[in-house]
Amino acid sequence: MIIERESMSVLGRRVRRSGGRILAYHSVGQPMMDHNDVPPKLFRRQLEWAVAHGYRFVPASEIARTGGGPMDLAITFDDGLRSVMTEAAPILKEFGAPWSLFVVTGWSEGASPWATGEVLGWRELERLAADGAEIGSHSVTHPDFGQLDGPAARDELERSRDMIKARLGFAPASFAIPLGQSANWTPVAMREAKAAGYDLIYAQAEETRSAGTIARTFITGFDNMRVFSAALSGVFDRWEEWG
Repeated sequence: MIIERESMSVLGRRVRRSGGRILAYHSVGQPMMDHNDVPPKLFRRQLEWAVAHGYRFVPASEIARTGGGPMDLAITFDDGLRSVMTEAAPILKEFGAPWSLFVVTGWSEGASPWATGEVLGWRELERLAADGAEIGSHSVTHPDFGQLDGPAARDELERSRDMIKARLGFAPASFAIPLGQSANWTPVAMREAKAAGYDLIYAQAEETRSAGTIARTFITGFDNMRVFSAALSGVFDRWEEWG
């Protein structure tokens, strides 16, 4: 992946964009997440670069609903990992940047694949929401929805939304697809998501995403400033993590 993204950052096709761009992160300083983990110093540099080049941070939902402008940039995180609170949130506050967090509700209930403490609990998520973070769903167990039938997809979608409402006091309107590539979502899953009450369905891909989903640009821990600037220029808009 490092070689591929480095090569594409030099040789890839730039895209003239009329609307905003939504970035998809996972953790900021949790090496267990491997290529999904962006070191805090690099995360800060990426935000500094964006500001220096004229970008404006806006909520992801604003871009999702209106399209946004070409210099609008939104920050989102998947999974609900602890470093988003301890490392990313303070940096985002310095920049006055709104942000969104998509939570795997079963993990926040204590059933994550990692040691206790690597995932945010409900009281911590409550504090983040009170501080302005937009909280959405990322399912109950983080399955591949491309492999689920209707009833199984419905269960993941409805139970995650119901749990957020029970724990945080509101039912989220947004859902981020686990894994998020074109093969990880189906028309059946889309139908079930709409029926469950989700208005905004975020992918983790741009041009290759499933119909009806909202584009996001995946940022990896390997993305130095050349690769990051290429990502914002659209070089990876036809790229998928497992493409």
